[in-house]
Amino acid sequence: MLAHVVRGGFVESVHRGAAVVTAPDGEVLLELGDSSGAVFPRSSSKPIQAVAMVRAGLATDGRLLALACSSHSGEDFHLVAAREILGGAGLGKGDLQNTPDYPLGDQARLAWIAAGHPKQSIAQNCSGKHASMLAACVAAGWDTATYRDPEHPLQQAITATVLDLTGGPVSAIAVDGCGAPIHAVPLVGLARAFGRLASATTGPEAKVARAIREHPEYLGGTGRDVTKLIAAVPGLVAKDGAESVYAVGLADGRGVAVKIADGGSRARGPVLAAVLRRVGVTEPEALAALEHQPVLGHGQPVGSVTAVGI
Repeated sequence: MLAHVVRGGFVESVHRGAAVVTAPDGEVLLELGDSSGAVFPRSSSKPIQAVAMVRAGLATDGRLLALACSSHSGEDFHLVAAREILGGAGLGKGDLQNTPDYPLGDQARLAWIAAGHPKQSIAQNCSGKHASMLAACVAAGWDTATYRDPEHPLQQAITATVLDLTGGPVSAIAVDGCGAPIHAVPLVGLARAFGRLASATTGPEAKVARAIREHPEYLGGTGRDVTKLIAAVPGLVAKDGAESVYAVGLADGRGVAVKIADGGSRARGPVLAAVLRRVGVTEPEALAALEHQPVLGHGQPVGSVTAVGI
């Protein structure tokens, strides 16, 4: 049990899950629950996937590479950047194969719908990743029409990079929400991968980590807790994922990964904040953004989601 949902001083619900902190050498420093079990990291995999794309020849950097790692909110600057990635590869939004959707961010979604736009792949939160996958294929001379196929050279390269950075094993490959393959790895492996990313000084890992640190607004968006977390803590890289996954790498090479078992997102931030505080992260802006999970009664805060036992 990692979190209580408290309403008026009464524990109304609980959330179970697992959390782990790894040392720069991969040793487990802190474990809550079973971190050896496999999870789908969902969008927390995106920085790892981006490393594979850079290894394959993706030449983007800075804000465009940060967008490759993103689950963006669909703000105007996100969509401009996604189109720029496609245009740089001689492609257009019609080449995207991610699931058409409305923007992820509340304000961006309302504005999109008010303007009369239908669900589109360019607006969906994974368009930066898919645009970058296509650009990597162009750079490597690979077919773009089949880039989501698990047997495609790009996806094989991503599988190899997942194994390399997490230490494996990959126990399952399925289809993620956006249509691309997703790999099941031990939670502890996800933490190790982010520790390696955050501490890298050269190569594709360092390039991806630098892009995330310098452009956190492209990784998430205005008001997003992942953007605030990266901006507030020097040297930190992070990525949130669906089904209540969160992965963090610290500049000294320590890695952190959290998975809430029921997949509900409300406990993820408070649990991660408690773990980060336990390992010495104290920046109030970062922790407040994660911990702000009020329980409402008649529209007013009457309780909160609170980490326990950490």
